[in-house]
Amino acid sequence: MFRHTKRLQFEAKPERPDPVYARKLQELIGGAFGEMSVTMQYLFQGWNCRMEGKYKDLLMDTATEEIGHVEMLATMVARLLEGAPATMTAEAVQDPVMAAMLGGMDPLQAIMAGGGALPANCQGVPWNGGYIVASGNLLADFRANAAAEAQGRLQTARLYNMTDDPGVKAMLQFNLARDTVHQKQWLKAIEELETDGLETPIVPNAFFDEEDQVHNHTIWGLSDGTEGPKGGWTEGDDPLEYLIDPEPLGGPGTAPAPDPALFGTYSTVQDVKGTVKAKARAAKKNVTARTTKKSGSKKADGKKTAAKKKAKRARKR
Repeated sequence: MFRHTKRLQFEAKPERPDPVYARKLQELIGGAFGEMSVTMQYLFQGWNCRMEGKYKDLLMDTATEEIGHVEMLATMVARLLEGAPATMTAEAVQDPVMAAMLGGMDPLQAIMAGGGALPANCQGVPWNGGYIVASGNLLADFRANAAAEAQGRLQTARLYNMTDDPGVKAMLQFNLARDTVHQKQWLKAIEELETDGLETPIVPNAFFDEEDQVHNHTIWGLSDGTEGPKGGWTEGDDPLEYLIDPEPLGGPGTAPAPDPALFGTYSTVQDVKGTVKAKARAAKKNVTARTTKKSGSKKADGKKTAAKKKAKRARKR
């Protein structure tokens, strides 16, 4: 059960309307790492958690807080859009939607939301449930959570430097602080999962005897860079071996014959260039090229001989 409190978690009052910035703030609402994403991520992780207790409570507490963050941002967007369709460039353009577009506002905020926030990113792309991670494995999920909070805090920090509105900055300062706390809590929760003996650093903590024992400790050096082997990952109690210029272990990645009904181009010979017809065409091209070259050479020689004879006759005269 959820209950709504009418008061915001933190104040969301801009000093003045700013439709351009309202559009930018949409990223913190409906972007891949926005508040809608972490809200649903934590909710589904909590609902999927198989253990009652501290981990589930932490998830549900944080998820519910994130719902409040969506509300704060939506309120801020609505207040930043206050009067925007009618006032932005209204002197130049009488149509309010066109005026809003010229002013930098997302027209969907006016057309679809009536001057409010949308469940979308700053480009108007709708929020997608595919953004969230809720695997049922708490270690994998908590790592995803820490990464999501890092990305969200990064975007908030960038947006903080894109405004000089004191009211907006105050709210973002609060958001930055909460993103800091949430990163810390997930990192500490990861440590506690290991301390409690529920998980080990590798997810999942099984199948170690089943996996290929030759290839579970090597890094393949497959780029032109040469500094990779100098990293700390090649040292310590469980060092990784850096393979320089490793050879591929499999055969050609050839797809099987297509279904005849799909009319895919196909030859029973693996390399079409190696077929008799292809070889014959190539040989014919070579012969033609050589013949043309010889013909051109003979013509040139013939012209030179004729010129010499003509010059000799002229001298005799």
